[in-house]
Amino acid sequence: MDLEKQPQQPQRPVAPAEPVAPVTPVEPAGIRASDADRDRIADILREAMAEGRLTADEHAERVDAVYRAKTVGELEPLVRDLPAPGGAARAAAAPGTYGHESPAGPTGPAENLVAIFSSSTRKGRWRVGSRTNAFALFGSVEVDLTEALFGQRLTVINATSIFGSVEIKVPENISLRGSGTGVFGNFEVATLESADPEAPVVVVNGYSVFGSVEAKPKRGKFIADLQDRLRKYLG
Repeated sequence: MDLEKQPQQPQRPVAPAEPVAPVTPVEPAGIRASDADRDRIADILREAMAEGRLTADEHAERVDAVYRAKTVGELEPLVRDLPAPGGAARAAAAPGTYGHESPAGPTGPAENLVAIFSSSTRKGRWRVGSRTNAFALFGSVEVDLTEALFGQRLTVINATSIFGSVEIKVPENISLRGSGTGVFGNFEVATLESADPEAPVVVVNGYSVFGSVEAKPKRGKFIADLQDRLRKYLG
């Protein structure tokens, strides 16, 4: 018996593929800046201020622009007129000063003091690194440098307070500088300029939101024989 031939179904025409728009690469200057990018630029500015390339006002203005920048292209112009870290321009630092690099230099890890619904304190006889990050969220952080040992001339403290407090105390015979913002809060740095040009410099940067950041000298506290103490500590 003959099999009936099944009628073939007409094939539907295949719709042509829609052309895919080419992806336009983002220019390097338009890439969003990361926290690491901002820290790198801030480190260059801090070194420049320690070397006398920038005044305290110029440093404060540029650091403020660093933490407002959203793209890499906004960061690079801030250091365009400054030498790269570790460049030849830095090799001429005078011997016997605090301008040398310590093991915990700007490229090393920062010490972190964090207080979340708690408190954190750093005081007594301790060696201060180049960078310290203090963060308080519904808590309090105290950084007491009055008995600390400075292994480098420039020490930077990045302080952030959100519904909390960060208090920084320094000896009366060092230089203290800083810049920051208080949003429904208080950011206060009592500026000091030491008579000794080789004295350590502490720079406090950051911001507070419904909280407080305060840096000031502790009355009656001094670091005596800075260079002798440093040489004894480092051997």
